[in-house]
Amino acid sequence: MPSNIHPETHWADYLKGVGTPTLSTKQIVLSLLAGTLLLFSLALLPLSAQMRPPQPQTLPLKCAEGDCALLQGIPQTAGMRSGFVRLKLGGSVGWHTTGQNEEALVVLRGRGEARVEGQPGRAIEAPMLVYIPPATRHNVANTGDEPLEYVYVVAPAKAP
Repeated sequence: MPSNIHPETHWADYLKGVGTPTLSTKQIVLSLLAGTLLLFSLALLPLSAQMRPPQPQTLPLKCAEGDCALLQGIPQTAGMRSGFVRLKLGGSVGWHTTGQNEEALVVLRGRGEARVEGQPGRAIEAPMLVYIPPATRHNVANTGDEPLEYVYVVAPAKAP
């Protein structure tokens, strides 16, 4: 047996780079890793088997104030999110982006302004639809004399 192989090298020492393990130590380490991955994979199978595809549903548009989620994405939908927003007089949702998702706003009540970074504000009022492309920094503000209510729908954008 070569002098640089130590049959007593512990697998933890091998992982730290201490000592030169025997072939059986390498096999033990690989077996432990493979076993862990197998157990992890098996543990996930029942979860995926129990997940139901998105189902049709109806949701009431109730929101005391602010932003109230309606659809919250997977597994409730295939990736779309939505919510009901009620902005009080002078309120705004704040500057934000939906990343690589596109967004539609359906104005139900009131008047306001859709603001897109680097562009003049756009007057909005019920009934109206506002489209916001992906990666667009924007804000919505209530500029009217009553609460501004709208539903937003955010969905993954597909390349044309």
